[in-house]
Amino acid sequence: MQEFGVDEAGKGPVLGSMFAAAVAVDPAELPDDVGDSKGIAPERRRELAATIRDVGSVGVAEITVERIDDEETDMNSLTVAAHAEALDALADAVDGAPTDDPMEGYVDAGDTNAVRFERRVEDAADAAIDARAEHGADETYTVVGAASIIAKVARDAHVEALADEYGDVGSGYPGDDTTREFLDAYVADHEELPDCARASWQTSKDALAAVSQSSLGEFEPDGGRAVEESTDETEVRSDGSGLRRTTLDDF
Repeated sequence: MQEFGVDEAGKGPVLGSMFAAAVAVDPAELPDDVGDSKGIAPERRRELAATIRDVGSVGVAEITVERIDDEETDMNSLTVAAHAEALDALADAVDGAPTDDPMEGYVDAGDTNAVRFERRVEDAADAAIDARAEHGADETYTVVGAASIIAKVARDAHVEALADEYGDVGSGYPGDDTTREFLDAYVADHEELPDCARASWQTSKDALAAVSQSSLGEFEPDGGRAVEESTDETEVRSDGSGLRRTTLDDF
């Protein structure tokens, strides 16, 4: 009997979109190693994603950088929206789905309060759904593990597309040295963030602040430190050197 599972990938990176996937499938038809995508090698994830699409129905939603940086929202609300939009896409993909009976399944809770999260997802979705949210659902329910794999593969493809455009960007996560080096170098060269960066993330703000401080140092040779007060006989140039004060006695 088919049931759905929903999970997201890319909530924490400083670069790129977040993705959510909803999968409707008979769990008995899934490979034995379907589970939390983080513990599966990338090549195997891609293989499993192809199998999941063969035996089930899939819906994917993308939450762009522009939506993430919107001051009128927050990540909890965006995670709700991502799950709901993925479920709506799934409802469109399921052939012969009944219009009156709600789809039933599990979502990985994106809120400290799992019951509140499931209710928000149900309210946000246009499709009729009966969801149960649990923390760590991708490790408990195979269908949620399948959704985790689909979402992660979508996120991986997105990062590969960013690399094609910008060069090596790493994983996109703040803790990745390659990602931070890319971001710092891009901002140093362009004095602005790349379009793929989440401007509301502290890592992005730090990169901009570092360039701003560096630019300040170019105009203030002392690095912005206060200069000692000059004596009556000496003025101080902008380059820090001394210049003897001229008086009437010199003429």
